[in-house]
Amino acid sequence: MPSPTYYVSTPIYYVNDAPHLGHAYTTVAGDVLTRWHRQRGEKVWYLTGTDEHGQKIMRTAEANGVTPQEWCDKLVGEAWQPLWEHLNIANDDFIRTTQKRHTDRVQEFVQDLYDKGEIYKGGYEGPYCVGCEEYKLPGDLIKSEDGSTELCAIHKKPVELLKEENYFFKLSEYGPRLLEFYEANPGFIQPESARNEVLNFVRKGLQDLSISRSTFDWGVPVPWDTEHVIYVWVDALLNYATAVGYGADQARFEEIFPADVHLVGKDILRFHAIIWPAMLMANGLPVPGRVAANGWLMVGGEKMSKSNLTGIKPQDLTSHFGVDAYRWYFLRAIAFGQDGSFSWEDFTARYTSELANDYGNLASRVAAMVGKYFGGELPAAIADGDAEKAVHDGLARAAAEADRRIGDELDFQGGILAVFDFVKQVNGYLTEQEPWKVAKDDSVEGRARLATILYTAAESLRGIAVLLNSVMPDTSQKLWDSLGAEAPLGSLAEQRVQDAGTWGALPAGAKVTKGAVLFPRLEEKPA
Repeated sequence: MPSPTYYVSTPIYYVNDAPHLGHAYTTVAGDVLTRWHRQRGEKVWYLTGTDEHGQKIMRTAEANGVTPQEWCDKLVGEAWQPLWEHLNIANDDFIRTTQKRHTDRVQEFVQDLYDKGEIYKGGYEGPYCVGCEEYKLPGDLIKSEDGSTELCAIHKKPVELLKEENYFFKLSEYGPRLLEFYEANPGFIQPESARNEVLNFVRKGLQDLSISRSTFDWGVPVPWDTEHVIYVWVDALLNYATAVGYGADQARFEEIFPADVHLVGKDILRFHAIIWPAMLMANGLPVPGRVAANGWLMVGGEKMSKSNLTGIKPQDLTSHFGVDAYRWYFLRAIAFGQDGSFSWEDFTARYTSELANDYGNLASRVAAMVGKYFGGELPAAIADGDAEKAVHDGLARAAAEADRRIGDELDFQGGILAVFDFVKQVNGYLTEQEPWKVAKDDSVEGRARLATILYTAAESLRGIAVLLNSVMPDTSQKLWDSLGAEAPLGSLAEQRVQDAGTWGALPAGAKVTKGAVLFPRLEEKPA
């Protein structure tokens, strides 16, 4: 059952290195989704954070001559949190798995499972990928070029053969219950390709899950056997509960938990769609509403990642294109849930065509004409005709479609395209109505016609500013200020997306000013 709060999470990111475009892609998507729901007037909670335990962190810290905690503190403070602030991410909480509020509750959760007989001690031997922090099945491995070595299919690095005595969670017993749940909740896993992958995997039969490690000590100690630490993925998944009050603030926990949407990369889908709900079922807790897996960002045909040396820093792009254009581009260019390729050339072409020429130029033209022909005071529309009615209907359609696609379906690309189709419609309306020619007619009828054309364009921009506020908040605020909308209508944050398509909200008399260009001409690509 959904909670009274619309709760969205990103994965908690592994801090073995600085964030790249792939991390930012998921985090911006979550930010757009939660901003959208806030503008529906809903109570929202947006969680992100960092995963700081495990063998990979320990080895990275050792290689850099510091303790694991020192490494995590440095990366979080100097790279992760500053990037989210730079990208205008409005998260409500940032959880770190080394925080006491998390580690204490993790021990309590695992102890509860142990006391219920859901955990037992046993041995395991198999190929282990340190990069994934996961034992690998045969289907998860590939051969090296010479055929002599087994590699992780994701990281393209050799796996290690590990043999340990560990504690195991009885995951195998939850296969039938999970399949029954998937059948009753077909929208739990998205997209459909991800759902099919999980269904096929579970139908083949699940193995019990090793939930402890005894060959290293950087982790949360198993409470009844401190020679073991809790498996990093069990530790990590529980952040979604510990961050909202599990075991510490029951009223808050019940108000927020479970998540309505877990946003994840497709490479960690199984953890979130199989292990996480099974753990919750075992402890009698509600399962999340939806697990939405985004695709990979590709560079040169390979997944963007630090280990493949294809990681690109978001700041490399924001310094050239700007933060709002960055937030817009990846959700506009790539269908959420599908793999997509990034190229500098494609970003440049879309920026110039859609942002600068279509959207930015429209805003500049309208403000300039209201200033030139009406002294900056928005005139009333007193001569509406069929052309104006078409624009009214176009805004209503764009608002309804964007609300459905972004707010309900997580189809960010489809929602953005709906708004930009309307931008093109308004540009076409101005081209057809030719207000610069109408302005030469000083008759009462001519002035009335000019006033109607410019009011129609300005009121269209009012709706566009609201609909794009979750995607490009700084740009929408600049446009809101240019339209003089705050004095009569209130702040942009107070506007409701479901009302954005209602025509006539911007009153005549609003003070319209021509501000700075929304999307400046790009400089030459840096070397």
